[in-house]
Amino acid sequence: MKRIPVPALLVTTALALALSACSGGSGGAGDSKGGGQEAPKTRISVSPTGANAEAGKPVVVTLAEGERLQQVSVTDSKGGRLDGKVAADGKSWTSSRKATPGTAYAVEARDTAGGSAKAEFSTAAPDKVNKLTLAPGKNTTVGIAQPLSIVFDHPVKNKAEVEKHLKVTTSNNTEGSWGWMQDWSGKDRVDWRPKEYWKAGTKVTLDADLSGTDSGAGGWFVRDYTTTFSIGRNQLVKVDLDRHRLTLLRDGQVVQDVPMSAGTPGGEKASWRGKTVLMSKEGTINMRSETVGLGDAYDKMVDYSMRLTWSGMYAHAAPWNAAYFGSANKSSGCIGMSDSDARTVYDRVQVGDPFEITGSDAKGTQALNNGYGEWNLSWSEWRAKSALADH
Repeated sequence: MKRIPVPALLVTTALALALSACSGGSGGAGDSKGGGQEAPKTRISVSPTGANAEAGKPVVVTLAEGERLQQVSVTDSKGGRLDGKVAADGKSWTSSRKATPGTAYAVEARDTAGGSAKAEFSTAAPDKVNKLTLAPGKNTTVGIAQPLSIVFDHPVKNKAEVEKHLKVTTSNNTEGSWGWMQDWSGKDRVDWRPKEYWKAGTKVTLDADLSGTDSGAGGWFVRDYTTTFSIGRNQLVKVDLDRHRLTLLRDGQVVQDVPMSAGTPGGEKASWRGKTVLMSKEGTINMRSETVGLGDAYDKMVDYSMRLTWSGMYAHAAPWNAAYFGSANKSSGCIGMSDSDARTVYDRVQVGDPFEITGSDAKGTQALNNGYGEWNLSWSEWRAKSALADH
């Protein structure tokens, strides 16, 4: 849309325009030709106003002269529209959304007598813009443990205000909560986790109506975001470090049970325990020990790689470790299987499936931000991480 010019009149503190609308009738007093009546007059004032107005506030249109406001339209230079509501007394209208920085707006108001008035204003450009990354991807199908995760480009100081604009809707009214943390990358992150694992077939939508919201030190949001995804098969993977077995269950029934070898206990090579989530299926990748702080212990091309943590714990094929499958944990932290078993597991699992890892041969419980570790918190502990928990 063409950018709307801002007339000098709008730089004043109060904005008022008087326009007239024709009305029918004949022989009215004061009509020298005896053919009509004086047209009704409408005047409005608009806040914010001017060519460099403050953003982040609702738009308020006030009727200065006229009967009652009937309809108000506020559109931006990109064709977007701000919805709003006329007050009970008919004298004002307030937008339900805030004005976005660096945006030109056109206002048109009509009253019940047929009069109309127009106005224009522009908001100041933001000093800094904040953006975000959403997971899972739009229109994807994921497993029953997949959280909705948002990572922000810049710090979010106004966490409660931002969280108010994040709306999750589901096809079956799933109970859940947002929880804030610092991502493994060091950036601010907020995840939405159900109280319990998702039900298969659930449809999920996020509407992040953030345009016009100030994140604090990280700057303004200047657009909205939305994503939708679906929950796939009801399945989970159980990994028993002490029994050296990996078991895939679907709808509570065992689909696959295979021997494996996990991380060598007693040091940094041990595996993590806890409820983790399959983050990605990466196929054949190069794994190098120096990337996870283990010196030059290995440098291998590894098949059927399934990422479980940011710190580098995978489930994958490990034929070089075949002597230990089902009997001992002798890997550098990952869950290794034979080529054929790893291939079958890889083909059957879906991103978002839970891997529930138990046993004493572990170096501790997976951290909250090391992938998706929120399932290791109780429901009350997780809800306490919401910025609105005390509101």
